[in-house]
Amino acid sequence: MPARLHFKFPAVALLITNGLILTAPFQALAETCEAEDSLLNMPSLLFVALVGATVGGLLARQRRGELARLNEQLRQINAALRRQAKIESYAPSLSYAPVGTRIAETEVIVDPRKEELISRLKTGKNFLRNQDPEKAFREFKEGLELAQILEDPTEEKKAARGMGASLQRQGKFREAIECHSMVLQISERMGEDSGNTEAYGAIADCYTELGDLERAAKFYDQYIARLESD
Repeated sequence: MPARLHFKFPAVALLITNGLILTAPFQALAETCEAEDSLLNMPSLLFVALVGATVGGLLARQRRGELARLNEQLRQINAALRRQAKIESYAPSLSYAPVGTRIAETEVIVDPRKEELISRLKTGKNFLRNQDPEKAFREFKEGLELAQILEDPTEEKKAARGMGASLQRQGKFREAIECHSMVLQISERMGEDSGNTEAYGAIADCYTELGDLERAAKFYDQYIARLESD
Protein backbone atom coordinates (compact mmCIF):
# COMPACT_ATOMS: atom_id res chain seq x y z
CA MET A 1 0.00 0.00 0.00
CA PRO A 2 2.73 2.56 0.83
CA ALA A 3 4.28 1.67 -2.48
CA ARG A 4 1.01 2.43 -4.32
CA LEU A 5 0.72 5.83 -2.62
CA HIS A 6 4.29 6.64 -3.55
CA PHE A 7 3.55 6.10 -7.24
CA LYS A 8 0.27 8.14 -7.10
CA PHE A 9 1.78 11.33 -5.63
CA PRO A 10 3.25 12.59 -8.94
CA ALA A 11 -0.11 12.13 -10.63
CA VAL A 12 -1.93 13.98 -7.83
CA ALA A 13 0.57 16.87 -8.01
CA LEU A 14 0.10 17.12 -11.77
CA LEU A 15 -3.69 17.24 -11.39
CA ILE A 16 -3.49 19.98 -8.76
CA THR A 17 -1.10 22.06 -10.87
CA ASN A 18 -3.31 21.79 -13.94
CA GLY A 19 -6.32 22.76 -11.86
CA LEU A 20 -4.62 25.91 -10.68
CA ILE A 21 -3.58 26.81 -14.21
CA LEU A 22 -7.13 26.32 -15.52
CA THR A 23 -8.78 28.40 -12.79
CA ALA A 24 -6.71 31.33 -11.50
CA PRO A 25 -4.21 32.35 -14.28
CA PHE A 26 -6.72 33.58 -16.86
CA GLN A 27 -7.61 36.62 -14.77
CA ALA A 28 -3.96 37.24 -14.00
CA LEU A 29 -2.96 36.92 -17.62
CA ALA A 30 -5.78 39.25 -18.66
CA GLU A 31 -4.67 41.85 -16.15
CA THR A 32 -1.07 41.50 -17.34
CA CYS A 33 -1.95 41.93 -21.03
CA GLU A 34 -4.46 44.77 -20.52
CA ALA A 35 -2.97 48.18 -21.41
CA GLU A 36 -2.80 50.30 -18.31
CA ASP A 37 -2.54 53.50 -20.35
CA SER A 38 -5.24 54.53 -22.78
CA LEU A 39 -4.85 57.49 -25.18
CA LEU A 40 -6.25 59.75 -22.47
CA ASN A 41 -3.80 58.40 -19.89
CA MET A 42 -0.84 58.57 -22.33
CA PRO A 43 2.16 60.46 -20.92
CA SER A 44 2.05 64.07 -22.15
CA LEU A 45 5.57 64.01 -23.62
CA LEU A 46 4.77 60.95 -25.73
CA PHE A 47 1.50 62.51 -26.91
CA VAL A 48 3.30 65.74 -27.91
CA ALA A 49 5.95 63.71 -29.72
CA LEU A 50 3.30 61.83 -31.71
CA VAL A 51 1.51 65.06 -32.65
CA GLY A 52 4.83 66.65 -33.63
CA ALA A 53 5.74 63.69 -35.80
CA THR A 54 2.36 63.85 -37.55
CA VAL A 55 2.64 67.59 -38.23
CA GLY A 56 6.26 67.18 -39.31
CA GLY A 57 5.24 64.51 -41.78
CA LEU A 58 2.55 66.73 -43.29
CA LEU A 59 4.98 69.65 -43.62
CA ALA A 60 7.59 67.39 -45.21
CA ARG A 61 5.07 66.21 -47.80
CA GLN A 62 4.07 69.82 -48.50
CA ARG A 63 7.73 70.77 -48.89
CA ARG A 64 8.31 67.90 -51.31
CA GLY A 65 5.33 69.11 -53.34
CA GLU A 66 6.70 72.65 -53.47
CA LEU A 67 10.12 71.39 -54.55
CA ALA A 68 8.57 69.22 -57.24
CA ARG A 69 6.62 72.20 -58.59
CA LEU A 70 9.72 74.38 -58.47
CA ASN A 71 11.72 71.77 -60.36
CA GLU A 72 9.05 71.64 -63.06
CA GLN A 73 9.03 75.42 -63.31
CA LEU A 74 12.80 75.52 -63.73
CA ARG A 75 12.54 72.88 -66.44
CA GLN A 76 10.03 75.07 -68.30
CA ILE A 77 12.26 78.11 -67.85
CA ASN A 78 15.28 76.32 -69.28
CA ALA A 79 13.23 75.17 -72.24
CA ALA A 80 11.96 78.70 -72.88
CA LEU A 81 15.44 80.17 -72.59
CA ARG A 82 16.82 77.63 -75.02
CA ARG A 83 14.14 78.70 -77.48
CA GLN A 84 14.89 82.37 -77.03
CA ALA A 85 18.63 82.33 -76.30
CA LYS A 86 18.68 86.09 -76.22
CA ILE A 87 18.92 87.33 -72.63
CA GLU A 88 22.14 89.24 -71.94
CA SER A 89 23.01 89.81 -68.27
CA TYR A 90 25.01 92.33 -66.29
CA ALA A 91 26.32 89.43 -64.17
CA PRO A 92 26.86 86.11 -65.99
CA SER A 93 26.71 84.04 -62.80
CA LEU A 94 23.24 85.37 -61.91
CA SER A 95 20.04 83.89 -63.24
CA TYR A 96 17.73 86.42 -64.81
CA ALA A 97 20.16 89.31 -64.38
CA PRO A 98 19.10 92.59 -65.98
CA VAL A 99 19.26 93.02 -69.71
CA GLY A 100 21.95 95.37 -70.90
CA THR A 101 21.10 97.89 -73.60
CA ARG A 102 23.91 99.13 -75.79
CA ILE A 103 24.11 102.87 -76.33
CA ALA A 104 24.79 103.91 -79.89
CA GLU A 105 28.17 105.53 -80.36
CA THR A 106 26.49 108.31 -82.31
CA GLU A 107 23.99 109.17 -79.55
CA VAL A 108 24.28 112.83 -78.66
CA ILE A 109 24.01 113.63 -74.95
CA VAL A 110 23.27 117.31 -74.38
CA ASP A 111 22.58 117.42 -70.65
CA PRO A 112 25.78 116.73 -68.65
CA ARG A 113 23.69 115.02 -65.97
CA LYS A 114 22.47 112.58 -68.60
CA GLU A 115 26.08 111.94 -69.57
CA GLU A 116 26.97 111.27 -65.94
CA LEU A 117 23.96 108.97 -65.62
CA ILE A 118 25.03 106.85 -68.59
CA SER A 119 28.58 106.77 -67.25
CA ARG A 120 27.35 105.56 -63.84
CA LEU A 121 25.38 102.72 -65.40
CA LYS A 122 28.32 101.64 -67.56
CA THR A 123 30.71 101.76 -64.61
CA GLY A 124 28.31 99.77 -62.43
CA LYS A 125 28.01 97.16 -65.14
CA ASN A 126 31.79 96.86 -65.37
CA PHE A 127 32.13 96.50 -61.59
CA LEU A 128 29.62 93.65 -61.65
CA ARG A 129 31.52 91.91 -64.42
CA ASN A 130 34.71 92.31 -62.39
CA GLN A 131 33.07 90.70 -59.34
CA ASP A 132 32.85 93.87 -57.23
CA PRO A 133 29.12 94.15 -56.42
CA GLU A 134 29.54 96.68 -53.60
CA LYS A 135 31.10 99.30 -55.87
CA ALA A 136 28.61 98.37 -58.58
CA PHE A 137 25.72 99.04 -56.21
CA ARG A 138 27.01 102.53 -55.39
CA GLU A 139 27.30 103.39 -59.07
CA PHE A 140 23.81 102.12 -59.87
CA LYS A 141 22.37 103.97 -56.88
CA GLU A 142 23.92 107.24 -58.06
CA GLY A 143 22.53 106.50 -61.50
CA LEU A 144 19.06 105.92 -60.09
CA GLU A 145 19.08 109.26 -58.30
CA LEU A 146 20.15 111.05 -61.48
CA ALA A 147 17.49 109.25 -63.51
CA GLN A 148 14.83 110.33 -61.03
CA ILE A 149 16.01 113.93 -61.20
CA LEU A 150 15.91 113.79 -65.00
CA GLU A 151 12.54 111.99 -64.89
CA ASP A 152 13.87 109.26 -67.16
CA PRO A 153 11.95 106.04 -66.33
CA THR A 154 13.89 103.94 -68.81
CA GLU A 155 17.19 104.71 -67.10
CA GLU A 156 15.49 104.35 -63.70
CA LYS A 157 14.69 100.76 -64.59
CA LYS A 158 18.24 100.05 -65.69
CA ALA A 159 19.62 101.48 -62.46
CA ALA A 160 17.10 99.58 -60.32
CA ARG A 161 17.92 96.32 -62.11
CA GLY A 162 21.61 96.92 -61.57
CA MET A 163 21.08 97.62 -57.87
CA GLY A 164 19.05 94.42 -57.53
CA ALA A 165 21.72 92.35 -59.29
CA SER A 166 24.45 93.89 -57.09
CA LEU A 167 22.53 93.06 -53.92
CA GLN A 168 21.90 89.50 -55.08
CA ARG A 169 25.61 89.03 -55.59
CA GLN A 170 26.11 90.16 -51.97
CA GLY A 171 23.49 87.74 -50.67
CA LYS A 172 21.15 90.59 -49.66
CA PHE A 173 18.09 89.00 -51.16
CA ARG A 174 15.34 90.93 -49.37
CA GLU A 175 16.88 94.26 -50.39
CA ALA A 176 17.32 92.90 -53.91
CA ILE A 177 13.61 92.06 -54.08
CA GLU A 178 12.80 95.70 -53.26
CA CYS A 179 14.98 96.92 -56.14
CA HIS A 180 13.58 94.44 -58.67
CA SER A 181 10.06 95.28 -57.50
CA MET A 182 10.88 98.92 -58.27
CA VAL A 183 11.16 97.93 -61.93
CA LEU A 184 7.60 96.57 -61.84
CA GLN A 185 6.37 99.72 -60.10
CA ILE A 186 7.94 101.99 -62.71
CA SER A 187 6.39 99.87 -65.47
CA GLU A 188 2.96 100.18 -63.88
CA ARG A 189 3.39 103.92 -63.49
CA MET A 190 4.49 104.39 -67.09
CA GLY A 191 2.08 101.92 -68.64
CA GLU A 192 4.78 99.85 -70.35
CA ASP A 193 6.43 96.60 -69.29
CA SER A 194 9.99 96.52 -70.61
CA GLY A 195 12.28 94.72 -68.17
CA ASN A 196 9.43 93.06 -66.28
CA THR A 197 10.34 89.56 -67.47
CA GLU A 198 13.81 89.74 -65.92
CA ALA A 199 12.38 91.36 -62.78
CA TYR A 200 9.95 88.47 -62.23
CA GLY A 201 12.73 85.93 -62.66
CA ALA A 202 15.11 87.79 -60.35
CA ILE A 203 12.47 88.14 -57.62
CA ALA A 204 11.69 84.42 -57.89
CA ASP A 205 15.41 83.63 -57.55
CA CYS A 206 15.62 85.76 -54.41
CA TYR A 207 12.63 84.08 -52.78
CA THR A 208 14.15 80.69 -53.63
CA GLU A 209 17.38 81.69 -51.89
CA LEU A 210 15.33 82.79 -48.87
CA GLY A 211 13.56 79.42 -48.79
CA ASP A 212 10.15 80.92 -49.53
CA LEU A 213 9.26 78.45 -52.26
CA GLU A 214 5.58 79.36 -52.33
CA ARG A 215 6.27 82.98 -53.28
CA ALA A 216 9.09 81.91 -55.58
CA ALA A 217 6.69 79.65 -57.46
CA LYS A 218 4.24 82.52 -58.04
CA PHE A 219 6.92 84.72 -59.59
CA TYR A 220 8.34 81.84 -61.63
CA ASP A 221 4.83 81.33 -63.04
CA GLN A 222 4.77 84.96 -64.15
CA TYR A 223 8.28 84.72 -65.53
CA ILE A 224 7.46 81.58 -67.54
CA ALA A 225 4.25 83.12 -68.88
CA ARG A 226 6.15 86.17 -70.14
CA LEU A 227 8.93 84.07 -71.66
CA GLU A 228 6.40 82.04 -73.59
CA SER A 229 4.52 85.13 -74.79
CA ASP A 230 7.60 87.16 -75.80
